[in-house]
Amino acid sequence: MKRRALLQHMAAAIPALALSPYAGAAGARIPMATGPFEPTWPSLSGYETPDWFRNAKFGIWAHWGPQCEPEHGDWYARGMYEEGSDHYKYHVAKYGHPSKFGFKDVIRRWKAERWNPDELVGLYKKAGAKYFVALANHHDNFDLYKSRYQPDWNATKLGPGRDLVGGWRNAARKHGLRFGVSVHAAHAWSWYETAQGADKNGPLAGVPYDGRLTKADGRGQWWNGVDPQALYAQNHPLSKDGGTVDQRWEWGGGVLAPDKAYADKLYNRTVDLIDNYDPDLVYYDDTVLPLYPVSDIGPRLVAHMYNRSVAKHGKVDVVVNGKILDEVQRHSMVWDIERGQSSRIEPLPWQTCTCIGSWHYDRRIYDNKAYKSAQTVVHTLIDVVSKNGNLLLSVPVRGNGTIDEQERAIVEEIGRWMAVNGEGIYDSRPWTTCGEGPVIEAAAAPLSGPGFNEGKGKPFSAADIRFTAGKDAVYAFVMGWPEDGTVTIKSMRAGGEHLKKEVAHVELVGGGALAFRQTADGLQVTLPRERPALPYAIALKVA
Repeated sequence: MKRRALLQHMAAAIPALALSPYAGAAGARIPMATGPFEPTWPSLSGYETPDWFRNAKFGIWAHWGPQCEPEHGDWYARGMYEEGSDHYKYHVAKYGHPSKFGFKDVIRRWKAERWNPDELVGLYKKAGAKYFVALANHHDNFDLYKSRYQPDWNATKLGPGRDLVGGWRNAARKHGLRFGVSVHAAHAWSWYETAQGADKNGPLAGVPYDGRLTKADGRGQWWNGVDPQALYAQNHPLSKDGGTVDQRWEWGGGVLAPDKAYADKLYNRTVDLIDNYDPDLVYYDDTVLPLYPVSDIGPRLVAHMYNRSVAKHGKVDVVVNGKILDEVQRHSMVWDIERGQSSRIEPLPWQTCTCIGSWHYDRRIYDNKAYKSAQTVVHTLIDVVSKNGNLLLSVPVRGNGTIDEQERAIVEEIGRWMAVNGEGIYDSRPWTTCGEGPVIEAAAAPLSGPGFNEGKGKPFSAADIRFTAGKDAVYAFVMGWPEDGTVTIKSMRAGGEHLKKEVAHVELVGGGALAFRQTADGLQVTLPRERPALPYAIALKVA
């Protein structure tokens, strides 16, 4: 799409948003930072991804909050209210019935007593991460920072009794990493609707779960004087059934849209987070942006962050991640693909986020030794970087604030590989082609919603090659060690379309110079007899 047509398309998209009944009056909100950016797509499309992000390539994420306390996997605070579900059965056995022990009580139980952010972030830096992202809140609506606009339901007041985001930020700054936060709370409105229910069977059939409790119900309880609705946000009718998951996630398909008070509060909570913790990156777990398109708060949050950066740095030096972006929106922020990858070199920088286990810690993955291997992570990183992307990797944190020994071993192995091969990853840009081999030749699995094509294609082998471009060389990553000890790179054949000059030198990164022949069939490289310690991905520096 040409730039003029792009701007016309963006301008046409804005009026519907401006006319939304949830476009709030600014008087109920913290004032948006002023500057060159307005909360419109034509204005936000002036964004350019900062070099620090493009150069970093690899970040690690602590997707850690009170849903890690049960150590039973993702979306626990919703599933525990779904009668008969895996989470429900576990919750009843461990804590009791959700009419008596709800998620608010799980939060109270969570203490994070062994959390050491300095040690963990130091480990992640050794693993090669250049930025670190901390969960600021999840769909459970509990803020993990000193939140002025969620004053009773945040980690300084309940659970750990500590400012978790502040602790992560201080550790990241100490270790020289860029710092980000992830914001997921927009969907609490509909996500928690299961907490309005009750069992249909058994001795407590018809007894309501705790999702509709109010401040008045707290007399004689540990939460006396505190309003559970500030957490659960369920003082509204249930949404209607219908629509696809993706439609419902973008506030369609029968989902009841939040009221203005909810939108304003979410806006203020997020501006408060940005202003007080000064993140370099904000990841929004939403279709496009929070409450988009039923509220105007998303574009206002982006404009606020960009204008703050301009005031502080003289330029936009921050990143905003959004999901399921159209071509218009990809010019205004950085597209994130969840648990999936693009099949091509993207014209704009992007990011894939994935996890070595469940997003929230799940002890069953540990018991079954079912984490992603370091090899899988490295292969994903190389493939993503070859296509102009970054990898944000979640390492699940236990309820007590530690990672287990299997996770630690994976992180340390990634670090050993990066220590040898990182020069072909960091500061690189895409080459003229991202790669060659059976994986590219096979039909790529399509993206589904925000991503979710991870692991659905052919596995990588020594026949697969990915490329990155450095300042004075091209790096060819071979995704395995060939049994015959030779590599033929077809894209680097003599007289081919990708190389502008003959190859003068080839070396194994972390090794030494290698013998090679450049023919009409390709660049034929002879590898050394001795394999490196981690032979599942090797880098050839070609100049």
